[in-house]
Amino acid sequence: METSNLSESTDVQKQPVKEPSFMKRYAIGIKAILIGILVMLLLIPTAMIMGLISERERRQTEATEEVSGKWGGMQTITGPVIVIPYVIKPGETGVAMFLPDKLTVNGELLPEIRKRGIYEVAVYSSHLQISGSFSPLDIAGLHIAPQDLLLKDAYLAIGVTDMRGIYNQAQLQWNNQQFIFNPGVANLLAPSGMQTKIPLALEHDSLSGGNFSVNLDLRGAGQIYFSPVGKSTTVNLNSSWTHPSFDGAFLPNQHNVHEKGFTAAWQVSHLNRNFPQSFTGGKVDIHTADFGVALFMPVDGYQQSTRAVKYAILIIGLTFLVFYFIELLQRYSVHPLQYILIGVALCIFYTLLIALAEQLNFQLAYLISALLTLGLVTAYSASVFRSSRMAAGIGGILMILYGFIYVIIRSEDQALLMGSLGLFIILAVVMYFSRKIKWNEL
Repeated sequence: METSNLSESTDVQKQPVKEPSFMKRYAIGIKAILIGILVMLLLIPTAMIMGLISERERRQTEATEEVSGKWGGMQTITGPVIVIPYVIKPGETGVAMFLPDKLTVNGELLPEIRKRGIYEVAVYSSHLQISGSFSPLDIAGLHIAPQDLLLKDAYLAIGVTDMRGIYNQAQLQWNNQQFIFNPGVANLLAPSGMQTKIPLALEHDSLSGGNFSVNLDLRGAGQIYFSPVGKSTTVNLNSSWTHPSFDGAFLPNQHNVHEKGFTAAWQVSHLNRNFPQSFTGGKVDIHTADFGVALFMPVDGYQQSTRAVKYAILIIGLTFLVFYFIELLQRYSVHPLQYILIGVALCIFYTLLIALAEQLNFQLAYLISALLTLGLVTAYSASVFRSSRMAAGIGGILMILYGFIYVIIRSEDQALLMGSLGLFIILAVVMYFSRKIKWNEL
């Protein structure tokens, strides 16, 4: 009897120990890989959100073009320039162009905001006083015989990019005589413009010059530029617009931007540009030296939203990492579907941001979107972990992340430095807390 019991006991001891399955042995690692895949998959909707931003930007551009088409587009003032036709050979004519010796433009920009739907467009009305003088015109330097000049067809021309913007009957004061402008510049100075015939007298090998003055009231949108055609060109502008962007080939010699607007003054010499004071034909590109000012709209919501979306992988990845560490440290289990729901909530933040930024300023839109997302994720975390303390901790971490991203978005010049330091600190924190995980037991 005892022998029988001993035999049974020996059989039980010899039964093989059952090895855990591959999935159970490497469950923690497999889940980490799965979470990484989910993070990558959630970049697909963020890419779609980038496409949404591009679509809304195109609509904004269309709205700007629609308003500009009725009001007046971006304007460039070129001239005045004296144009004199001459005979090259029988049956063939050309034109000789003479630039002013002195050109002064004193202008005032009166900006306003026009709306097309939810979009805002910066437009302006301007009052420009254009004055200066032409020294005697040297035709000998152009190798043109005086008898070949068609002086009766000589005219003074001013290039204007968009003629729809002119809202006064522009007149030329030439040597104390009044002349009325007519449209058309034969594409010599610009695609469009205005011109009027002027009397010129031949004296030996040169033509008489003269003084000129033009008052031009011009509407436009976005920007106004000037071509420095004078041997000495001076442009003085003042406006109530508080966000000017000085652009073009030359920056102003003096400018003052304050809470009530700006003033700016340019002074350009003929030595600063790459075309002569007189030439024949239209081969000289005068517009290489254009300069002026743009009515810069403060960084709009679309640009800042685009920058925010670029940090989506940081928000999603770190949130998932926090959840994963809680699983390891507190022995909780979070289902992959719950990760997906949290990831979708984090993606919806960006659609909320875009939608609200179209109606509100970006700061307020960011705050509301972040609070809504934080509230949703925090409440859901409380139900997942059944702990309000853990949920509050997750909410605090997300609040720090969203605040960090906002600071980076607003700090354009120091964005790279702040982003690099922030990522270094985040990595250090992650490495610190990962010390508490007993990886060998897992």
